[in-house]
Amino acid sequence: MNELILDKPELATTVFFGGSRLAEFGFRFALNALVIFLLVRIIYYPRHRNKDFLFSFFLFNIINFIICYLLSSATIKIGFAFGLFAIFSIIRYRSVSVPIREMAYLLTSVTIGILNALSSLDTGLPELLISNGVLLLLTFVLDRKVTLPHENSQMVIYEKIELIKPENRNQLIEDLKLRTGLPIHRIEIGRIDLMRDSAKIRIFYLSQESQSSSFDSDGDDD
Repeated sequence: MNELILDKPELATTVFFGGSRLAEFGFRFALNALVIFLLVRIIYYPRHRNKDFLFSFFLFNIINFIICYLLSSATIKIGFAFGLFAIFSIIRYRSVSVPIREMAYLLTSVTIGILNALSSLDTGLPELLISNGVLLLLTFVLDRKVTLPHENSQMVIYEKIELIKPENRNQLIEDLKLRTGLPIHRIEIGRIDLMRDSAKIRIFYLSQESQSSSFDSDGDDD
């Protein structure tokens, strides 16, 4: 039996699943569900605690898996997979701004669905399992272990107008550090209002997390 499967790889799937396409679908779906659960619930959620995106990650993955599996064929599945991936790679929610990290998780969810739906099980089952494992491991390492500092910025209104002179730049930075408690390493001076003795200054500082504020705007307050 082993020699038969090695000599005729196209029979491997038939022998393994007893000739049942439904059994093959069940195996693929179970594998995909396990991988997406590990990605979203075990890797993503414990670190970011943002349950708003969990629904999207799970649903996008399942939709892609079902579409790819049901519409796959020997002639169209490769082009179909690339086309589907290209469509979802440019998705942007119109109601809310999706952070870059969440977009990366979304694309990973889409990729896992396509991978588990279209990969050949005749000779590629070990490669499929390894590929899923590599994606999970790579995501975990990059999201948890790689802690490069991120440069954040905020706009502040500063009233000590005499310190905006170039020769007082170091003193200005030290005063901003003292007032904000942030490790500021550089600044950019924006609009100067001599009538009000104030200036708009963008401060830049390093931290381990990306920080943004909806109140951070360059709009003018008259």
